[in-house]
Amino acid sequence: MERTDLKLLVEGGVLLISRALEAGWPRASLFRRLRSEGWYRVQGGAWAEPGREVDLVVRLKAAQSVRPHLVVSHGSAARLWQIETLGEAPSHPSPPSHPSHPSQPSRPSHPSRPSHPSHHLEFTDPGLSARQGFAGVRVHRIPLPELEVVERSGLRVTEVPRTLADLLRAGPRDNALVAVESALTYRRVGLARRPPLIAPASLAVALETPLLGVARARGWLGLLDPRSGSPAETIARLRMHDAGLRPETQVEVHPPDGRRRYLDFLFRAEGLAIEIEGYAYHGTRDAHRRDVARFNQLTQCPQVRSVLRYTAEDVFHRPATMIREVRAALRAAAARSPHIDPPGTFTPP
Repeated sequence: MERTDLKLLVEGGVLLISRALEAGWPRASLFRRLRSEGWYRVQGGAWAEPGREVDLVVRLKAAQSVRPHLVVSHGSAARLWQIETLGEAPSHPSPPSHPSHPSQPSRPSHPSRPSHPSHHLEFTDPGLSARQGFAGVRVHRIPLPELEVVERSGLRVTEVPRTLADLLRAGPRDNALVAVESALTYRRVGLARRPPLIAPASLAVALETPLLGVARARGWLGLLDPRSGSPAETIARLRMHDAGLRPETQVEVHPPDGRRRYLDFLFRAEGLAIEIEGYAYHGTRDAHRRDVARFNQLTQCPQVRSVLRYTAEDVFHRPATMIREVRAALRAAAARSPHIDPPGTFTPP
């Protein structure tokens, strides 16, 4: 039986072993060829063609090709939609792997093993079929109407409202709210500025379906702030909220340079501003330098008597220190002005 060229059997950079066998390739000869030509095994039964970067799309394509009834969802769908989460931000590509040993066939670079447990691939099984072993993949067995499924990057994926509703229902809270606030606003993803992906009303409609976790998810909507500019800002606000601190967010001020600017957080009565900065989460080193210039202008605003600055590293890895310092600054401000209400309180007009 004549053998079909393997490259003609590739779809989306992925070769299914079953297709090659159906095309006349003997199993032993097929695997010898794959190894000698540098194909890369992505999933059981799915290999990436030589030279193909095994990125998120290829990994998802491999898994979906093996089990075509699965739909990309939850965190994996968020990444395809360029929605930030606390797992793996879509704007930061994985580093290339180390070069292969000289004695081994060359293979394309592929992402390092993720250090965060949420970096596995996530799918929904609309058919609610029995769970089966699937390395590196989490399958959610929940109802999924076809009208909530679209095609993106050659993959069947949940639409944006359903993706966010899934994240809210599944939790945890911080990851879900980071994703929702990312989708509600303009965000810089890589070198491009992405527009908002959803309106609050559409999210509320998506949460009308009575699935497990929906009551808790609706409760979390009260914590949303669509003005948040980054995951670090979202988490900083949530940490302060959990500590009983209620600053105003994205407060408009007018520094001496005449430009309209916005404070990340302001305790107005105390004159305490809090800024979250750091090029690792705001994009580039140029953006970091702009943050510094912005800081110098903010210190001269009449509403601001003191400023605390925190990096994304501080927010994510040293939140207790941040809260302790904010409380200390509020107490110091209250001591200077005895008429100030209890530190950190804010009653909207």
